[in-house]
Amino acid sequence: MTAPAHARTSADLIRAEEPVLAHNYHPLPVVVARAEGAWVEDVEGRRYLDMLAGYSALNFGHRHPALIQAAHDQLDRLTLTSRAFHNDRLAEFAERLAALTGLDMVLPMNTGAEAVESGIKVARKWAYDVKGVPDGQATIVVAADNFHGRTTTIVSFSTDETARAGFGPFTPGFRIVPYNDLAALEEAVDETTAAVLIEPIQGEAGVVIPDAGYLTGVRELTRRKGCLFVADEIQSGLGRTGRTLAVEHESVVPDVLLLGKALGGGIVPVSAVVARREVMGVLGPGEHGSTFGGNPLAAAVGTAVVELLETGEFQRRADELGLVLREGLQALEGHGVTGFRARGLWAGVDVDPALGTGREISERLMREGILVKDTHGSTIRLAPPLTVTADELRSALGTLEKVLGQAG
Repeated sequence: MTAPAHARTSADLIRAEEPVLAHNYHPLPVVVARAEGAWVEDVEGRRYLDMLAGYSALNFGHRHPALIQAAHDQLDRLTLTSRAFHNDRLAEFAERLAALTGLDMVLPMNTGAEAVESGIKVARKWAYDVKGVPDGQATIVVAADNFHGRTTTIVSFSTDETARAGFGPFTPGFRIVPYNDLAALEEAVDETTAAVLIEPIQGEAGVVIPDAGYLTGVRELTRRKGCLFVADEIQSGLGRTGRTLAVEHESVVPDVLLLGKALGGGIVPVSAVVARREVMGVLGPGEHGSTFGGNPLAAAVGTAVVELLETGEFQRRADELGLVLREGLQALEGHGVTGFRARGLWAGVDVDPALGTGREISERLMREGILVKDTHGSTIRLAPPLTVTADELRSALGTLEKVLGQAG
């Protein structure tokens, strides 16, 4: 007989997953059962400092009281109507999210990949209806080493063979150029281009930050060439980099903004496409939709997330604590760390390959009570909740120093 979950050990639960779960992830061998703030606890009661925050889905920490309260209150009233009817929470969510981002209209969806797919559809429709691109000929320019999700269309313009191999035939209509290369972008954009779709900071690639002026250049180029600038801020947005949006570091406003992850507060999946009115206005009834997109529970939690960001507190915390993170990583350069890239509370850390792969370093940190995740090779990423304290950050960096010293 299968033992009840509460009586099963971490090892039992990991073994139990093997025959019944698809093997599309390779998680660290920790089984989380409880969480609060920046800390999680496994089924045996061991505590870990969460330095990943659900790939930025938990920007406000685990179980933030304001977000939990919003969810509880809404659960007692209404959870789903579908978009066949209006609900009393959606208007406020859209109004406040549009105001927060400086754009006009919101298309609510659920997951980040759905937001990207929806943004692609909006851009193509705009190209045909407004720009006058011949039907079926619209192109979208993207950057190499991007990560926008893993749907069939999205992996069609990925350069990661792990994400692509075995999933063709691929969707046409995309041109890939090197990231952070305005000259290559200029050459790729032509009269068929609907949009340039980029991450202001490439997360999965290792928190790759473009040169100063790159985002400004993308904005200027897209205006001059008559196409849209679509910014994927699903990981970089909503406070992570010390600003509400990463594009704000260059005072850039895109035509279309893709949001997700933190928008659901770590409670429910919430994503959105936010755009200028003349862009989003191309959609008509029946041309796009989602049964769960904009559901009352999601709208209630999303509104509470926006309310937290409206104060500016979390953006300030990420900016100030980012200095602590950067200072600690600078001290580790030459001592097991060969380089790093950081903005706000987000960093990609390159470890000396002689000390281990990113996976091996992540496992060693896990055994010391720190949870991080590798990206590629010997790179790990750090993205703690924005509620983390300076002392907790320093402790985590001290543990990283210890682990690297032991590996050496």
